[in-house]
Amino acid sequence: MPSKSPVEREVVAGLRRLLKRGLPVTPAGADAVLLDLRGIIARAANPADDASRTAALDGTLRGLLARFNDARYAPAARALFGLPPAEPGQNLTVRRELSAAQAGHEVHHFRKRVEPKLVEKIAWELLADADRFTRSAMIAPRLAPAANRQPFPADPFAWEVAEHEEQLTRLWSAIYAARAELLAVERLISLDVDRVDIMTTAVTAAWRWAGARAEAISYCTSFAPESETSPDELVVLAGWVPPLTRAQASRLTEAAAGGVSRERFTAALQGETGLSDIWVDGFLARSTAPEFTPEQENGSSS
Repeated sequence: MPSKSPVEREVVAGLRRLLKRGLPVTPAGADAVLLDLRGIIARAANPADDASRTAALDGTLRGLLARFNDARYAPAARALFGLPPAEPGQNLTVRRELSAAQAGHEVHHFRKRVEPKLVEKIAWELLADADRFTRSAMIAPRLAPAANRQPFPADPFAWEVAEHEEQLTRLWSAIYAARAELLAVERLISLDVDRVDIMTTAVTAAWRWAGARAEAISYCTSFAPESETSPDELVVLAGWVPPLTRAQASRLTEAAAGGVSRERFTAALQGETGLSDIWVDGFLARSTAPEFTPEQENGSSS
């Protein structure tokens, strides 16, 4: 195996120290190397505040553990870090025993062979998350409480600034709305609900995604014509969607342009069953990620 970089080793070491207390992350258990990751800083409501970054780290770890891509080791990884099936307040020894049982291993084997790989897997996910934020040209604007009304003076420059913020807010609102529906689709698929329910939610996701793409095109055309960031690079922040040709993406966008209702969106696409099938079947047929299998490198022992 290739050796770890210094940053990888530091993140792994930080997670091992955090593991002693488990989740939720507290200021006492949060390593500076983890709090300084780009993905954590970007999610913090106040990046300059350690408590805010601690909360962002806690939420990020919970999300990564919720999406752990192996059915056998997911409960073990969660229990190890103090999430269900573990209970609040359990120490590492108890959590380790529970994790080993969840994974079907003897405790000593689990601690020596499997646990390090689980920690390294989460560390890799944190670093991949940080890299995605590092490569992202745009980050959603942070909001702060407004105690007083903040009117704009009757001035062309002030109007231009206000219009830019307005459009930027509309853009991110649309991106987050699309993300919410895409998450809903994945959740329903995971729950193995009725296909009709998945299709209904998938159509809503298509409407929101196409609306977000329309907003991205509008924003880039009006306020960032020379930017290296394209509308498609912005809308991909909402999440994974089935592969579409440029013509198919444009057709969906055209149907959603102007902030139309879901009903008008679906009416505009009525009869285009091929495009509908590509979108819905793309979610249902999506292949799963390779499973996490520490035995491949370390040998197996139950």
